[in-house]
Formats: sequence, structure tokens, C-alpha cells
Amino acid sequence: MNGARPATRLPAEWRRHRATYLAWPKEREIWGKHLEGARREFAEFCRTLATTGGEAVEVLVGDSAMAERVESELGGLAVRAHVAAYADVWLRDTGPLFVHRDGRTVAVAFSFNGWGGKYLYPADLGVAAEIARLAGAELVRTELVCEGGAIETDGEGTCLTTTGCLLNPNRNPGMTPRAVERVLAETLGIARTVWLEGCLLGDHTDGHVDTLARFCGPGRVLCMRARERGDPNRAMLERLIDQVRAARDARGDCLEVIEIPAPGRVCDERGRPLPASYLNFYVANEAVVVPLFGTPYDEEAVAAIGACFQGRAAVGVPCRHVLTGGGAWHCVTKQEPVVPGA
Repeated sequence: MNGARPATRLPAEWRRHRATYLAWPKEREIWGKHLEGARREFAEFCRTLATTGGEAVEVLVGDSAMAERVESELGGLAVRAHVAAYADVWLRDTGPLFVHRDGRTVAVAFSFNGWGGKYLYPADLGVAAEIARLAGAELVRTELVCEGGAIETDGEGTCLTTTGCLLNPNRNPGMTPRAVERVLAETLGIARTVWLEGCLLGDHTDGHVDTLARFCGPGRVLCMRARERGDPNRAMLERLIDQVRAARDARGDCLEVIEIPAPGRVCDERGRPLPASYLNFYVANEAVVVPLFGTPYDEEAVAAIGACFQGRAAVGVPCRHVLTGGGAWHCVTKQEPVVPGA
């Protein structure tokens, strides 16, 4: 248990948003032949957010010409384009975490080193400050190396994370779990950190928790179970479920696990496994948007996740091209919560 600041709170994703931020795919060097496909999927995702999802969508773009194309393609929707410096689209990791502190919203920017030095583009280092500027929020920096995809909260002081990310020598060499917990308590208001172990095959993030375990309410955690005997993640996912069931939240209560199917083996054109996870869904104001990978389990996963978010529409949006970059819809989004009392 950590001594969290009571006036600081990282809201749950299902709390009301003022806006959702994304960054339009733009670098051929990064996306290769999947660039156009990723853009088509992004366009459908943005439409879903701005219509069914009830979101105001703020999209970073590389230049004014791209801004015109995006706003033309998504014309008539609550979508605005902003010219900004960035390289890749993973705003969950490069953007700030918005927290409520003393009655206002501030943007907490962790240090970012390209997922342990694997993919570090200098332009991405200024993304957190740009999003904070667009939101009109104070930017608060911390030296802890962490990505947003490594943090999952119930909004009531409990955080799920993985040892493979925050305790990895490629991020925070020499830091103990207790030292990390103190930073999370001070910056995010986390009272209990639940350490999990696991990583999907092909995941260059070293095991982001937003592909492994997601809260769908206080005390309730969604996890995947493999349906296929040959699923390369089968044993790891089973161990992960056991870990979650053995954990307790900030209230001292056991966590309930709700199981959904895993997508099974999803590979790129060279046969290399991709980190496909239905848990990389995004909870918008009026919908929960689930990535689709073209597997037999897509529809079942959308229905199962939707059942956990009553009052929201459950929508599946294809994500196969975006997945080749290493993530899905949760990875590309950053929500800005409404100001407390607004």
C-alpha cells in the first residue's frame, strides 16, 4: 500500500471525456506499404468516435495539406486537425496522463525513451507538451520512464502494471518496486500497485498491461483466455488470470476476472506473430470501440466487452493494418477527462 495524495486522482477511462487525441499516420518509413491501409482504418475509427462514441476528436497532423485532407475526409464531424511535430501515432505512450489534482486537471508527462530504446524518434519527445498545450493544462514532468499503455487504473486508487515495463533495466535501471510505487502515488494518486508478469508474443513494449488486463469497473478486470490449443500466448494468459485473481485492489478487495476470448495467432506477411489483443479497446463517452483482427473470435469479443460496459454501444473497428505497427485502438488514443465539477 502506498501513501497516495488524496487530492490527486487518475480518472478511470470510462469517466466523461472532454476530448480524445490521436495522431494521423504520416511516415512511409514507419508504415511502409501499410500506410494507406492504416489511414483508412484511422478514418473509420475517427468517424466512430465522433458519431457513436460521442467524442470531440482532436487529430495531430504533419502539415497544413494533411490537415485539409483529414478535415475534408471527416467533414461535418466533431473532428479538428492540428499541425504538430510528431513521428509515430502511439499517443497512449507519448502523450501525457491527465489527472485531477486539487480541483483542476493537470497533464503528467513521464519520461519516454522509445520503449526501452527500441524506436525513439526525437519528434515524439514533444508530443506530451503539445497535447497539454492544446488542452490548456499545466504540464508536470517526472523522471520515471513509463508509457501510458503500462498503466491501467480503476479510478479509485488501484493501478495494474507489469514488471516487464516499469522494472525493466531498459527503462528504470536499479529502481525497486517500492520506488516506482512512490512515484505513481505522488504523480497519479495510486494507492495500490498490482504487479503482473506477462507479455504477448511480438509485443515490443515488453508487456504493456493494456493488452493483458483491463478494468471494466471497480474490482472487475477483463482478461483473455486462449481458445486455440496452438495459441502461442496460451500458457502466459492462463498464468496472468491466476495473478489477477490473487491480487487485491486499493480497498483491500479481491479482483473479479471476466474472461473474453483471445484472437489466436495473428501474423504479419512474413509469418511473425503480432501482439493482437481485444483488450486494447477504447472506452469513449458513449461507446466502447474494440479492435477487429479478422479472426473467428472478433464478434464474440465485441459482445463480451460490450456486456461489461452497459449504457455504451459496442462497436468493432478493423485494426489489421494499424496492428502491423505494434498496437491497436487503445494505443493510439489519449483521453482528456472533463474538469471536476464542470
